[in-house]
Amino acid sequence: MRAIFLIVAAVLTSVISYAKETKGVDIKDFTLELNEDGNLNVAIDIDFTDLNIKATQVVVLTPIIVNGNNSEELMSIAVYGRNRRIYYQRNEDVKPTTAEDVELTRSEARGVVTYSTSLYFADWMDGCSVELLRTDYGCCGNPSMIARESLVDRFPIETYHPELIYLRPEHEVVKTRQISGSAFVDFPVSQTVIYPDYRDNRAELAKITGTIDAVVNDKDVSIKSIFIKGYASPESPYSNNTRLAKGRTEALKVYVENIYHFGEGFIKTDYEPEDWAGLARYVETSTLAHKEDILATIHSDRDPDTKEWIIKSTWEDEYRFLLDNCYPALRHSDYVIEYEIRSYSNPVEIEQILRTAPQNLSLEEFYILAQTYEPGSDKFNELFETAVRMYPNDPVANLNAANSAILKHDYRSALRYLDNAGDMAEAVYTRGVLAVYMDNQAEARQYFEEAQRLGIPQAEVALVEIAKNRNIVTMNNNNR
Repeated sequence: MRAIFLIVAAVLTSVISYAKETKGVDIKDFTLELNEDGNLNVAIDIDFTDLNIKATQVVVLTPIIVNGNNSEELMSIAVYGRNRRIYYQRNEDVKPTTAEDVELTRSEARGVVTYSTSLYFADWMDGCSVELLRTDYGCCGNPSMIARESLVDRFPIETYHPELIYLRPEHEVVKTRQISGSAFVDFPVSQTVIYPDYRDNRAELAKITGTIDAVVNDKDVSIKSIFIKGYASPESPYSNNTRLAKGRTEALKVYVENIYHFGEGFIKTDYEPEDWAGLARYVETSTLAHKEDILATIHSDRDPDTKEWIIKSTWEDEYRFLLDNCYPALRHSDYVIEYEIRSYSNPVEIEQILRTAPQNLSLEEFYILAQTYEPGSDKFNELFETAVRMYPNDPVANLNAANSAILKHDYRSALRYLDNAGDMAEAVYTRGVLAVYMDNQAEARQYFEEAQRLGIPQAEVALVEIAKNRNIVTMNNNNR
């Protein structure tokens, strides 16, 4: 438990009615400190300068911890008139204070006296109030006046939570999106004609057509272009692979055109005769015995046919392994479908799209809908988490999701989101907020100081507030 401080300054004579002869007790400073050991430290500076007490009187002040039906009186501090002090020395059994209490004579209580005590902060004290009981005893030993006043309405003080900053994403004039994938269409050896029923071609062709259908059949979406790039594997001469990659890419283009009848030039193509980059990626993650030598050959400046021959003739077993396990995947067709989505401005419509096609929403549209939800509610937090799933690399999406994770006390997710939020001033500030929630005041201060330099006004407020929770500030009647 971190230390929590509460500082209260009050002039008791302004809130409690006293008999004329006992007027003059002022509380200058009153400090409660809940320390890391779970003890409550109480310190009070009491000014008795104006106390006019008769020789036969006693003034007893007793702080009391109260929470519901539970209460506990703390050590008292008492000022005894001379005659009354002598009397109680002879009659201890009727004295209004005990050996644990602070007992002063009027001559000892001239000016400001510091009272301090400590006790274990029990569970029932959480959210307690603190009251001060004042009892004045007259010449006969009977109370002549009793006054009880609340000094603190609630303790510990509510944990300070800095303001969270949610950013409105920039407006997208045109909502352009892309879907990409890879299909592994098989061809008979050295052929460039597509046979849909050949091997797994039905499933592989469906990858492309299914993606196109998902876009074409969405009334809010208009498809803008399709790009297909075909690759061949490195075995056989480079010239033949050039023919195959080019021809097979053209065959796939024609196949798609015959189904959808796009206009001239709508589908653009490219090809790469041999996918050496794909081969390198596979070898890098493999456990081949001569992995480093094979990679050095792949990355050399030799022509493709020479590199393929060196691998094939030098490391025969590994080459056969690559031929069976890697090369088929190097014969693939990558496709990119570009499309535009219409904009939404009505929160009701945005909420409908959120349920059916959240990928169609821009970040700004997520933000528009969020304005209709109660901040910090489950729907509010879930909305920003959905937004970051749709836009995992966007700094603003990650910043807003980090705020929602903080509110849920999901600090691990908040840290992950903030790692993707970049170094913008609001992200620096939010790292400070997270540090406060994680009870790291020193780290929070560093972030807030940096955010303040970057122009975040909330950072200055946060610095002031966390200082209140970290330091004991002396307050007195002169600066009230």
